[in-house]
Amino acid sequence: MLLHGIFPPITTPFYPDGNVYYKKLEANVERYSRTPVAGIVVQGSTGEAILLSDQERRDVLKTAIAAAAPNKVMIAGTGLESAQETLKLTEYAAGVGYDTVLVRTPYFYKKQMLPANVLAFYRTVADRSPLPVLLYNVPGFTGYDLPAELVVELADHPNIIGIKESGGNLEKVKKMVDGTRHVKRAATVTQTFEAVTPRMIKAAASDGSNGGQLVSVETLAGPGKPSSSAVSVAGNLKTRQKGVGFQVLVGAAHQLEPSLALGTVGAIVAFACPAPMACYEIYAALKEGDSALAREKQERVKLAAQRIVSDLAVPGVKYAMEINGYYGGPSRLPFLPLNADQKSEIEQLMAGIKS
Repeated sequence: MLLHGIFPPITTPFYPDGNVYYKKLEANVERYSRTPVAGIVVQGSTGEAILLSDQERRDVLKTAIAAAAPNKVMIAGTGLESAQETLKLTEYAAGVGYDTVLVRTPYFYKKQMLPANVLAFYRTVADRSPLPVLLYNVPGFTGYDLPAELVVELADHPNIIGIKESGGNLEKVKKMVDGTRHVKRAATVTQTFEAVTPRMIKAAASDGSNGGQLVSVETLAGPGKPSSSAVSVAGNLKTRQKGVGFQVLVGAAHQLEPSLALGTVGAIVAFACPAPMACYEIYAALKEGDSALAREKQERVKLAAQRIVSDLAVPGVKYAMEINGYYGGPSRLPFLPLNADQKSEIEQLMAGIKS
């Protein structure tokens, strides 16, 4: 599965009384679906998943995917402290249609987070998961930093397709990129090399004029006519195969340009919640080979991304979303509301940053 591009790890909207505001969740997802982001992450760290009940997690996952456009890669955060509970939520995500899952490192029993424990946890999840697995390392929250050597070892598992690395260590990012270059895999993509997932093929087939069957272009062209048998068609969706390796994505928007320059394929960044276009423009500039423009666009968002996401956390991200027309709303305790000075600072930082 291709995971190239920008993925906002969306927030969970709440009413003032603390209940989940599902209508606003739908509205936010619909709006993100109209942006050039590659996909959407639901129930990541920015989604306050740790503060939700088991049923709320499931309801949020179900609501979000129902509102998403069919051409966006949908990633479900399903990592919990035990492999058993992680797999239960992963199976639920698969049942409602997600494309892949993001599984954070367990962290509560830190003294037991030895290489053998971590390898056994992720291999068990990956062995039994009905969806491809994306590792998630976020030591700023968990207090545990998944070593690059373990990432390289786990990269050989056929159902572990990449990692979201949120440690902020560019040297480590380079080590992971270089250490996993031996992994060679193919992903289904469109003719313009955008991601295609089984969910997208199913949707295209059900809407297509060919009765929902996958046929090759060679068949459509007819006998003796030139064609490419590497291309398949489902409805109006033409697909081909693209070589991909182990896919490293980063989790810090203020380091997006240098991370992409090191060989990462994209990012899952909280700053894309209020500013998906600004983050995408950095990615697009590098993809088009304009490193100078990418650095310029990086500088425009660097301070805002670092201050709002790293320092003011989810309440800061939600208020920045309000400025750019998304629903942010309150966060759950132990988060506290922002004060007037913090709101004013965010307004100044977000001035001129595109949504």
